[in-house]
Amino acid sequence: MSPLMLSVALALASAVAYAAAAIVQERVATSAAGPRYAPLRSPGWWVSVVLNGVGATLHVAALAYGPLSLVQPLGALTIVFALPMAALFVGRRAGRRAWRGALMATAGLAGLLSLTSGAEAGSLADGERWLLAGATFGAVVVLFTAAHLVGRSVLRSVVLAAAAGVSFGIASVLTKAVAEEWTPRAPLAEWTGLLVLSVFAVAGLLLSQASYRGAGLAAPLATVTVVNPVVAAAVGLTLFGESFRYGTAGTVAALICGTVAAAGLVQLTLDRMAVAPESPSSAPETPSASDGDAPRPEIRQGVDVGAVPGSRPDLEVEVRSRAVAGRP
Repeated sequence: MSPLMLSVALALASAVAYAAAAIVQERVATSAAGPRYAPLRSPGWWVSVVLNGVGATLHVAALAYGPLSLVQPLGALTIVFALPMAALFVGRRAGRRAWRGALMATAGLAGLLSLTSGAEAGSLADGERWLLAGATFGAVVVLFTAAHLVGRSVLRSVVLAAAAGVSFGIASVLTKAVAEEWTPRAPLAEWTGLLVLSVFAVAGLLLSQASYRGAGLAAPLATVTVVNPVVAAAVGLTLFGESFRYGTAGTVAALICGTVAAAGLVQLTLDRMAVAPESPSSAPETPSASDGDAPRPEIRQGVDVGAVPGSRPDLEVEVRSRAVAGRP
């Protein structure tokens, strides 16, 4: 197998591992009644942590055998793999709008990443690293606060997923910076960079776990999948000296791809809001006037008939309906 084909295989396996981790995280968020951010007592949580680690390892291995312009767009297939895997293994089927949004987000992201060139990438000075880390921390805090001010659970989850994507994206940038400066002669010289990127990686994992509670799988996963590389690409363009391919035409095409990816995220969010937990599908059904006869008291339902003239004040009146199983 050629190095290029090996890189493609590793990138696809990484996307599958990330998709499986997201499915497990969503199931843990749905079933676990414990902490929203770190359900440490749930075995599924640790399974998702291992799967995320496997995905990251395979992604790094793919970069070792293939170019960044090929590996990064293939990583965008995570959301495309996650939807059929969720339908197959946990019976969670996606509708047309969800599929349309996932494909739009994936296509837009893949096009955007394929237009980014890292051939003349530079490195980050120590001051730039700390400035980047501080700005990222501030952005994550703002998104975290905004998520807790949003009323709708779906929007809250999408904002948390965006914060997770920012954390993961900056962790990727710092990983690249540390890898370029690391030498076998001084393996611990970059310990501060390793510490900071580890903090952002763990923060991204905790925020992504919380984002799956109340929003399903597709919308949070697509948000993380898009925001993560977009943030990394934006930092690469501004700090690493990277650029878009094909000059002005490439820049215009990148803007179009970014718009398509954003539209896909909007489609996924709207799809989830249409079936949010507060929708009628999860609320108890109540009879309406258009369903036929007016609602009648159910069995063992007490009815307040008010005071009866001449009756004892402590008299209790209970009306029992004879309607059983829909019979009059």
